[in-house]
Amino acid sequence: MIDEQTEKRKSSFWRELPILLGVAVLVAVLVRAFVLQTFYIPSPSMEHTLNVLDRVLVNKLVYDFREPRRGEIIVFEAPSQWQSGAEGEDFIKRIIGVPGDQISFKASDNKLKINGVLLDEPYIFKNEAGEQDAPADEDFEVTVPADRLWVMGDHRSASGDSLEHYQDSDNNVMEATIPEDSIVGRAFTVFWPVGRATWLSVPDGFSAIPDPK
Repeated sequence: MIDEQTEKRKSSFWRELPILLGVAVLVAVLVRAFVLQTFYIPSPSMEHTLNVLDRVLVNKLVYDFREPRRGEIIVFEAPSQWQSGAEGEDFIKRIIGVPGDQISFKASDNKLKINGVLLDEPYIFKNEAGEQDAPADEDFEVTVPADRLWVMGDHRSASGDSLEHYQDSDNNVMEATIPEDSIVGRAFTVFWPVGRATWLSVPDGFSAIPDPK
């Protein structure tokens, strides 16, 4: 004797399965487009915070609710002057300065100074001998324009970032900074490889930096 209720449930499941799969795909597409996205690291510019081929998870909604903050690692669409030829190329860097910040470097300090306070940067790249990159390769002083950000890689000697483009553009701060609306999102965790999985929190040194006057 056939259990009609069981038979109905089985046939109903198989009829609904394509719909369920379609909904799952749609949700995944929407999440990727508007909420979260994965990115892999193609270059050494953020070593060893992020190594080549690390994969990070990026929150694409966070800056719809608040302003970007110093110390956060962001993915952004590179300005045309920064791109190597691939239109829409995405970069990943750390925010060092926000609008209004006065950023400077003197070799005698061997630290960046933001709004008059020296910035401690223990995350800057060190080689196998324990030698750390200098925070910058020459003295400079800039004020970050409105609606723009000063970004730098943690591997300073291997990063095409705000400082490099400031130098290459004959000290043009607009070409050296990125527009806030170019941000794709904030990278908040390394999830692959599993052995390197970690949260990408804001380093403690940034808490000492005051707001611009």
